[in-house]
Amino acid sequence: MNAIIFDCDGTLVDSETLSTEVLVEAISEHGLHLTVPEALTAFRGGKMADCIAELEARLGRPLPATFVPDFRARSAQAFRSRLRAIEGAVELVQALSTTSVLICVASSGPMAKIELSLSLTGLLPFFEGRIFSSYDVGVWKPHPGLFLHAASALGVAPGDCAVIEDSLPGMLAGVAAGMTVFAFQPHGVDPRTPAATRPLAQLLDLRDLFATSAAGGKEFT
Repeated sequence: MNAIIFDCDGTLVDSETLSTEVLVEAISEHGLHLTVPEALTAFRGGKMADCIAELEARLGRPLPATFVPDFRARSAQAFRSRLRAIEGAVELVQALSTTSVLICVASSGPMAKIELSLSLTGLLPFFEGRIFSSYDVGVWKPHPGLFLHAASALGVAPGDCAVIEDSLPGMLAGVAAGMTVFAFQPHGVDPRTPAATRPLAQLLDLRDLFATSAAGGKEFT
């Protein structure tokens, strides 16, 4: 592998449950009551516009125009007080920074959210200048365009890229892009996980694998 493309939420930073808790609380104020597990299953890794459309369909009426800005502000506040890096993320990225493998972040979230998350967890210095957002590229997972854009920006062929993803849309995007996809699922395998992915329970399981590949040793098979 010549490049590794990381998702951000749920892969590098432990934000999925945290932001979903904020979403569940926010939507409950408009009369729709969801559990956090239910919301995670429905919306994890998805496009915000699709999430809002689904919430409005369940609610039976439009949400106010202030809903998304308010949700983002409340999420940022929660991140500042409670966001942590995924276990092993800092160590893995530090190890990779000493190899010839290029690393980047490609996320469906807006750039401000990605940079805040990486900054709060000490990961931003490793990715500055190599962060790609769907909001800038104009395509969202499961479309492969974001990952293909990242590979092109890095000057690496898609087949020489690995993708680390925790969400179903992200995994599908990586597979569609023709990349090696690691399905990061520390709490158990989602039965919807594409068969073409490689299961991953801990990020640090990748450290020796990528270090060996970068050194010109064992190749991925």
